[in-house]
Amino acid sequence: MLDRTGFKRRRFDDLFAEMEDKAKETFGEKANTSERSPLGIILRIFAWFLSKLWVTAEDVYNSSYINSAEGSSLDRLGPYVGITRVLDQYAVGTVQLTGTPGRIVEDGFRLGTELQIYFDTTSRVTLDQNGTAEVAIEAVNSGQSGNVAASTITVIVNPNPDVTGVVNLDPTTGGREKMSDMEFRDLFTQSVAGGGAASIDALIGALLRIRSVRAATVIQNFNQEPDAWGRPPHTYQCYVLGGNDDEVAQAIFNTGAGGIESYGDIVKVVKDIGGYDHEVKFSRAEEVALQVSVTLIRNEQYPADGDAQIRSAIVRYIGGEDGGSYYNGLSMGAPAVYKKLVSAVNQIEGIEDFTLSIGKGNVLVEDNITLERYQVAQIRTADIEVKRHV
Repeated sequence: MLDRTGFKRRRFDDLFAEMEDKAKETFGEKANTSERSPLGIILRIFAWFLSKLWVTAEDVYNSSYINSAEGSSLDRLGPYVGITRVLDQYAVGTVQLTGTPGRIVEDGFRLGTELQIYFDTTSRVTLDQNGTAEVAIEAVNSGQSGNVAASTITVIVNPNPDVTGVVNLDPTTGGREKMSDMEFRDLFTQSVAGGGAASIDALIGALLRIRSVRAATVIQNFNQEPDAWGRPPHTYQCYVLGGNDDEVAQAIFNTGAGGIESYGDIVKVVKDIGGYDHEVKFSRAEEVALQVSVTLIRNEQYPADGDAQIRSAIVRYIGGEDGGSYYNGLSMGAPAVYKKLVSAVNQIEGIEDFTLSIGKGNVLVEDNITLERYQVAQIRTADIEVKRHV
């Protein structure tokens, strides 16, 4: 039923009660509608199918609203604020090939890690006089698994007598899973002002619409004097997590207010429609290293690799490197919530009880860790201590 208060779905019990009343009105009060009677069975079958139709009708109604729409219905609301869901992406990077000087290595040359995460070269390259060359690579499979640490791509999958070695000097980046409904709703909320310009909301919305940007924030200095962080008077500073420098600078220039200076430690030059150069400044999010200590009381069901599972669960929640893969974890400015960490550890079998503490700068507490708006939490497995209760 749809009225001024919204949509109210009829449930199975409601439908059967109405059908039972109508049956007794038609056949008399003594009509048998019990579970085993023919009439009762027929009424229940019809009520069940009708309840399924009411569920579909409710889904159709909810698909019109950002807070209740799901899947493709949610995707169709994005264009109203100028955004689209970020699909799964492939990690990219570069590797250094070593081999016979002057030899050509065609694109599509397959490489990998010891953990069987595979990459293909994306261009043709010629080994120089020293027998080395750098070439761009892309992960074969999409997702965060392609974000591997430096010096982990060392396996030649397609043997080539002219190539004797390979290594990635830097981590690969950019791989991610398809944006979840929850992430897309957050992006929608932050992008509602994206159709405008010369406002903080519009600027954040423009940055978030860059596919490889995970998070963004803007901090202004309204004062007549430089603030405590060194921002000049009447300037704004964009902090960006992810994204290409040139794309970020262009988005800031296109959306920022004319005559108000941007501020930051990264400086890029962009051109206006007349071809004139303009400096655009912004900053990268500051990564904050966290430490975690877990003290366990375990039983016989505790797995042999339980300590590794605990470390992996913590890294996946906070963000960082685990087993050669990078995980995005918390977004910029998001706190590390103590109870969520406890919940992540609690998923491991065989733990009778445990205590957990978290902190930064080697000061550990049993509380949430809050960050500044321009900071993002990161953790390494080496900084997660798992020990037994004495």
